Amino acid sequence: MGEALDRYVYLHHASSLEHDTGAHPECAARIEAIECRLERDDWLGFDREQAPAVARETLEAVHPAPYVDSIESIARSGGGMLDMDTIASSGSFDAALHSAGAAVHAVDLLIERQAGVAFCALRPPGHHAEPAQSMGFCLFNNVAVAAQHALTQEGMERVLVLDWDVHHGNGTNDIFYGTDSVLYISIHQSPLYPGTGAVEDIGVGDGEGFTVNLPVPAGSGEATYLSLFAQVIAPIARLYRPQLLLVSAGYDAHRDDPLADCELTEESYGALASGMRALSDELDAPLGFVLEGGYDLNALSEAVATTMRGAQRPQAVISDGRDETVGTALEHHGRWWPDLA
Repeated sequence: MGEALDRYVYLHHASSLEHDTGAHPECAARIEAIECRLERDDWLGFDREQAPAVARETLEAVHPAPYVDSIESIARSGGGMLDMDTIASSGSFDAALHSAGAAVHAVDLLIERQAGVAFCALRPPGHHAEPAQSMGFCLFNNVAVAAQHALTQEGMERVLVLDWDVHHGNGTNDIFYGTDSVLYISIHQSPLYPGTGAVEDIGVGDGEGFTVNLPVPAGSGEATYLSLFAQVIAPIARLYRPQLLLVSAGYDAHRDDPLADCELTEESYGALASGMRALSDELDAPLGFVLEGGYDLNALSEAVATTMRGAQRPQAVISDGRDETVGTALEHHGRWWPDLA
């Protein structure tokens, strides 16, 4: 990788603190906890940059104009409930524009080789948002907007999105369900909200086989995650040869998170990030992280820090453990990726 790819960028914006959700797990304190933690270690060698707002045409490549208008109107009228657990306030539209804008700007920095790794620490999160429907704390699908931007405005042909949030990213799954231009891979607890992401859910048409869902049972920990990474995710990535790697970086699979039941530690996220950086180097494809969930403030902030450290220390994940979850994934996805066998 070139010398510019040794630059690390942390994207943020004060508007994330103005998305006021009240007494809600997805709250401004998440960003404050992350930044307090990173400041103690001088931002871990990352250059801090203000995230721009996303351009309207870039946003509308994923979200139809009437939907975008509706979110803006709700925010301007003071906010309200968008669904049973998704809230907008007067500051939410601006926050959402910058949250999507950070992911898009990260893609520009990465593809233009101005950075090798970018971490976007903004809110609201995005991976549950469907083209015309907010849900699951999400207004706009930040990583999907960024991936689509890479395809349509940056000329990429193959983008990989790894989603390690504990909840399945139904929005990202569905947005790219019929294309082979985005390989969507998700590790998520099942059963759990939103109830999607079965291993049999693999895409349609040109996208068949390019949606790789890896559901894991409650109680799954580092051994299962790293085995899935080493035996399924990394081999598929090598076969696909993406030009850009994006991570929907949720931290709610941590053992301390109140909204799920997996057993990762902050060190687990560091190992996954190191594995992604090793793939980034191997494939000469830059690497971006987009914050999703994570609701225990200490676990979240420590796991973000270990992710940022891991992204600077490439180390291939090696694991030959094969529990039932890994065996099922190999058997099923090997039909579309025969070299897995």
